[in-house]
Amino acid sequence: MRVVHRRPATVRCLTALTLGMLALTGCSTDDGPAAAAASGTSAAPAPSPDGTAPSTAPTGTAPSGTKPSGTGTRWAGTKQFVQIDDARTADGRTYLSVRPAQKKPHPQFEAWVIVPGEGPYTEVSMTEDAQVLLSVPLGDAKHPAAYAQADFVGRLTARPSSDRALLGYDLSFDGEGRVTRVQSLYTP
Repeated sequence: MRVVHRRPATVRCLTALTLGMLALTGCSTDDGPAAAAASGTSAAPAPSPDGTAPSTAPTGTAPSGTKPSGTGTRWAGTKQFVQIDDARTADGRTYLSVRPAQKKPHPQFEAWVIVPGEGPYTEVSMTEDAQVLLSVPLGDAKHPAAYAQADFVGRLTARPSSDRALLGYDLSFDGEGRVTRVQSLYTP
């Protein structure tokens, strides 16, 4: 008598599904309150160049409020949650003045509470084809919708600076530290 040991098809399917889910765990695009609560803040300290203590100041931040020499290279290839103090367009490119912040789910509503960051702002540039998704109060609806970079700059700079401190954004950076995607969080 010959006995053949075969894995049932369901075991193979479950194994493939499990491996697929493990691979996709770090690639989630869910930006909801539950995702932020699970992950905390997306702005993690990076180790200093000499490998000693982590640095909490963004690379490219110049001392004494002078203009930074390198912009946003610390965040190259990452997604960060930030506050944007100002935005401008020059030489056909959009520039944002940003600093890390934290986001927490609102205790009573399906919205966010923004915890302002501390320290200086760093200027970062946006790619020409960067996607801008805005929701209330910068956008016109609760759910994010696409806007042109020029519309974003106009809407942001039209708001008083005291209002800007209450707004938060998820930024995605390319490998060179330029912003490829801006998404404002819904805040009532």
